[in-house]
Amino acid sequence: MNILYITSEAAPFCKTGGLADVLGSLPPAVAAEGDHTAVLLPLYSQIAQRWREKMNFRCYIYVDLGWRHEYCGLFSLEYRGVTWYFADNERYFRRRGLYGDMDDGERFAFFSKAAVALLPHLAEYPNVVHCNDWQTALVPVYLRDAGNDLPVVFTIHNVEYQGKYGPETVEDLFGLNRGWYDGGILRMDGCVNLMKGAMLTANAVTTVSPTYAAQLHDPAYAEGLESVVDAIGWKMHGVVNGIDTVTYDPAADPALPAHYTAADPAGKAVCKASLQAALGLAQEPDTPLIAMVTRLVGHKGLDLVQQAMDGIMAAGCQFVVLGTGDRGYEDFFRWKAGQYPGRVSAQILYAEDLSRRVYAAADLFLMPSRSEPCGLSQMIAMRYGAVPIVRETGGLKDTVHAYEAWNGQGNGFTFANYNAGDMCHVICEAIDLYHDNKGAYAMLQQRGMTADFSWGRSAAAYRHIYENL
Repeated sequence: MNILYITSEAAPFCKTGGLADVLGSLPPAVAAEGDHTAVLLPLYSQIAQRWREKMNFRCYIYVDLGWRHEYCGLFSLEYRGVTWYFADNERYFRRRGLYGDMDDGERFAFFSKAAVALLPHLAEYPNVVHCNDWQTALVPVYLRDAGNDLPVVFTIHNVEYQGKYGPETVEDLFGLNRGWYDGGILRMDGCVNLMKGAMLTANAVTTVSPTYAAQLHDPAYAEGLESVVDAIGWKMHGVVNGIDTVTYDPAADPALPAHYTAADPAGKAVCKASLQAALGLAQEPDTPLIAMVTRLVGHKGLDLVQQAMDGIMAAGCQFVVLGTGDRGYEDFFRWKAGQYPGRVSAQILYAEDLSRRVYAAADLFLMPSRSEPCGLSQMIAMRYGAVPIVRETGGLKDTVHAYEAWNGQGNGFTFANYNAGDMCHVICEAIDLYHDNKGAYAMLQQRGMTADFSWGRSAAAYRHIYENL
């Protein structure tokens, strides 16, 4: 098969979050099974010169979008067995960031329209196109508008971001006949909803864990799209993401001060001591270090942490948080770092190398999310020997299973209710196990470090979907 992935970001070229990790890892994993894979993404100004030097110019075309007639260049390079294509237009993609501009709707409509127009210019015409999130949601719509029945898979990575615009945008902004709105394909609650359009026009719809796929039928999780999810349930699939086990490998990660494996974990203690020294934490090797590497936003469960923070610290631990987000949460963690000197560190920034050092140093890793489509951090944490503490939602429920003292089963600690008291109780259980039953704690570490979180299983599930189409 020839599979073309269309995405707004992909590691290592450009990244703002987990979407880039997925699209940087899934295509190489599918290619490793013998299929030809290619990825198309915008040629952002953020893409480093070292990648640009490896690109080959293929062609240029002009893309018509409503009344606009825009240049689009096509560049490519080979990396990890995948052909990476880049759509060039400086007016749309030479910006300070990947997202967040007032004309994002127009920018990604152009990218989607260009993706369709560029298909005949690719080295291999695809058998299946795989689109991701609202930024590429217009691709199946533009294909069907052109009478092209090329099979399309559309993946919902996060249903909170749907691409909502006023009805007047259908013709002027997106260059489509008004019938796409009046007929209901793009209409949702009185406005244009690009994600709905993709869900209805794609041949298969996936999301990033079986539990999240089931939760999207529930109004509490579906962000208003539950009726659409119900209507397309027959073509909906949940596939758990993997992680790049080559990149995330404590035995070889260049960001770590010492390397270690499940068979020889001694280097993890060195990583913990190094991070404690770097962040100004007390040099206490036997005090459990709890970590969070997260965006500081509401659905990550940070209100629970706010309510329980003093109780967590009273249990006798150190706490590190790394990330940026809402100002209120940033200020809260700064305040707690001042209140608990030597015990709490608030790193209000994001640095890839530092995040890996945090994973490697942590004894316990906290993810109390209100909603979490899949989550990658809990799998990365386990890979680095940090035992996860999570709320049972989305992919967290699919990947972390509660420790059961009576039979020794499980790979972490979980709680079901979105409740600060329940979370604090489970954290205390984990701290007690760390202190009182070193053997059981080491067993949980071993399970996490040796679990198969690679993209192999996920790639096989996606290949099965592609083959059925």
